[in-house]
Amino acid sequence: MLPVLAIFVHVPPGRLLAQLSNPVVHDALVVTVRTSVVAQALILLLGTPLAYFLATRRFRGRALLITLVELPIVLPPAVAGIGLLVAFGRFGLLGRHFGVWSLVSFNWLAVTFAVLLVAGPFYVRSAISAFEAVDRDLVAAARTLGARPLRTFFRVSLPLARSGLAAGEAVALARGIGEFGATIMFAGSLQGRTQTLSLAVYAEFDRNFDVALAISAVLVLLSVAILLALKVSALWQPSRQSSPSLFARFGSS
Repeated sequence: MLPVLAIFVHVPPGRLLAQLSNPVVHDALVVTVRTSVVAQALILLLGTPLAYFLATRRFRGRALLITLVELPIVLPPAVAGIGLLVAFGRFGLLGRHFGVWSLVSFNWLAVTFAVLLVAGPFYVRSAISAFEAVDRDLVAAARTLGARPLRTFFRVSLPLARSGLAAGEAVALARGIGEFGATIMFAGSLQGRTQTLSLAVYAEFDRNFDVALAISAVLVLLSVAILLALKVSALWQPSRQSSPSLFARFGSS
């Protein structure tokens, strides 16, 4: 706890709060919120069906596909940034042949792509485990009662896996907010455009240490908020008596 507490006691609280009005802090916060919202929405939209597919299907090459999905978790961030650059940059694999992809690098979309690459696998990995833990008998019972696969997914599998999905999303959000290496390699650190809170800490380290401390304090508070939200969601469990049974849900189908 000492390094965390030191951030708040190194300078007087009044001076620390005063630094939050600095344009650097405001611009970095806006970029971080904007890119995080878009990236996390895409992670949920694309990662949830992918995780459900990998958790419920058995096919040749499944283990290899899961390994490829998990690879960015252990990939050095700088390598991830270089990979994004040579894939989507102006002279990259796609940018060279499709000009639209070259517009991705060095703007807020580049930050979003970097967050998707480094944070998405954390959510998908947790979601796979959550869907694998769902009782197959309940899914089979819903299908027997006449529920279509899509309805079974939304009414049975998704609610039962929600705790694991929430945990994975919390980790992905925290990882995305703290992303540094891939972002600076692929998007740069342009104030008001691609400079996130994490990049702003590094940029202000030599210029204004108090601003760097203020941004660090914001990141600590965001981390605490994510952690508390995760714990509250894990503690909340709907009453069994108030939850309708499978027969009540699908008996009339």
